[in-house]
Amino acid sequence: MWLTDRPAGARYGRRVSQIPWWGLPLVAAVFALAGAAAVRYVAARDNDLLSRRRRTRRWYEERKEAYVTLLAAFERSTVRLRATFEAGENPPTLLTYVDEIGPALMPVRLLASGPVRSAALAVHLQLERLHGQMNPAAVSGVRPETHFRELLAQVPLVMQQFEAAVREELGIEETPPAAQAHTSNGKVRRLPRKAEVSQPDPERR
Repeated sequence: MWLTDRPAGARYGRRVSQIPWWGLPLVAAVFALAGAAAVRYVAARDNDLLSRRRRTRRWYEERKEAYVTLLAAFERSTVRLRATFEAGENPPTLLTYVDEIGPALMPVRLLASGPVRSAALAVHLQLERLHGQMNPAAVSGVRPETHFRELLAQVPLVMQQFEAAVREELGIEETPPAAQAHTSNGKVRRLPRKAEVSQPDPERR
């Protein structure tokens, strides 16, 4: 019975901190709220990163599809012009060309950057000249057939400039990335290229 009469400090040999009964629940509630806030922040950050990836992928896919469609339309018009010229026939009218190329050209004019748009319009203007009425007096001393052949030969050159602008905007590389292989311990090891493979020394044979 005498132990119950002793103060708490005398029982443990030192002063005991007086923590109110509501202290521990309050600390637990604060930590719970902090954890919930951290979880919501991480989830929001992950959703934002995922949304950015989707927008980037959509940006890339939209432009790639528009550029490929326009390139195919330009190529089809060029082949048709070359075939009609070799057959001795008149080229299609300008209105026919505009009706055919317009649906493929408009998305590029809306979505493309400045260099790609300028390169696409350069090809378009070159093909417009070929589909329009050839004026014999446009180039003095040059036959209309020769002038038409010269303009037709310039189409692949402006097409190459358009393709180069598309590759630069979309980040398309002509060479594949270096191949990688996994070693036995799970680490990634870069495989040597054919030019880097050492040739056997004939003197060791």
